Amino acid sequence: MTVQELALHILDLFRNAVEAGARTVYIAVREDSASDRMEIEVRDDGRGMTPNQARTACDPFFTTRTTRRVGMGLALLQAAAEQAGGELRIESAPGEGTRVVATFRRGHIDRAPLGDMAATLEVAVAEPGVDVEYEHRRDGWVFRFSTEELKRFLGVSARDDPGVLAWVNRHIAEGERALSSPRNALSPSPENGLLSPVAARAAAGNLSLARGGEVVGGCKEVHLT
Repeated sequence: MTVQELALHILDLFRNAVEAGARTVYIAVREDSASDRMEIEVRDDGRGMTPNQARTACDPFFTTRTTRRVGMGLALLQAAAEQAGGELRIESAPGEGTRVVATFRRGHIDRAPLGDMAATLEVAVAEPGVDVEYEHRRDGWVFRFSTEELKRFLGVSARDDPGVLAWVNRHIAEGERALSSPRNALSPSPENGLLSPVAARAAAGNLSLARGGEVVGGCKEVHLT
């Protein structure tokens, strides 16, 4: 089976949530070296599924979509989790949204790489009418991003300004890099002068995208919890 970055699985789960009418999608990546565990959670407030739909959701020939015949996403993510010593769980009920959790042995040789979360989240942020909350925890450090808080800060939606979307991509990429080396990666973020006025406002400010903890560095929001 072709190794697919986990970020692409997350994007597929996000698309499922949008198809289900979600207004808010929460995405979390949790990594812990001590327990050799990695967990991905995507939770939405969409229509949810009946018990029978939830049971058959990982069937590669099951889909609630009418725009294509089969839905391989959950089946592929389940396979990716199981080949890395983990599992896939689905919790859902009609009218109460859906929560999908995939677990992996973090150091398993067959665990797929996380991949480009900045690109995945840029696509998610551009989705009209959907707020995105993202949290990535690694060994006690956490990076958070919220379109709702970004919108409160800017007064406009990120999707309305390509410059803000570009900034979101860079901001998330910097946060992801900082998680890899949190104590060494917290230098101020240089700006390249290509931002639109709205994006520049976001980048220049100490944008508070996370609550609590020790905020370190200008627009970066990596902090110790």
